[in-house]
Amino acid sequence: MGIFSSIKDAIFGHKAAEPKTDTGGVFTGTAPAATDSSAATQTVDVEQVLAAKAADTKQDLNWRSSIVDLMKLVGIDSSLDNRKALARELGYTGALDGSAEMNIWLHKATMRELEKNGGRVPADMLD
Repeated sequence: MGIFSSIKDAIFGHKAAEPKTDTGGVFTGTAPAATDSSAATQTVDVEQVLAAKAADTKQDLNWRSSIVDLMKLVGIDSSLDNRKALARELGYTGALDGSAEMNIWLHKATMRELEKNGGRVPADMLD
């Protein structure tokens, strides 16, 4: 599992694995693929989830713009090695040196990928 997958799982949870409740006999349980598919396409409000996580922590994290703080917030080691791995996963072509340029790019690319994977992300976190 890659770094991005770990970030996504920490934010999205494992909703796709949760069973759907019976809706008065409409679904008989004979079509689990449809149930899993509909659960997987639910939109997750990324900002809301992260804000709730931030409210539960005693740390003052700037997760809205810092990839280091975002990773810390979701419980992932924010070391340079992990940020390099994330940069490779997301297609960063610059120097893998932990520069401000790399970190800013990583945060925005992570947010774009979260959006591509069913997250609702505020526009100011994408550009």
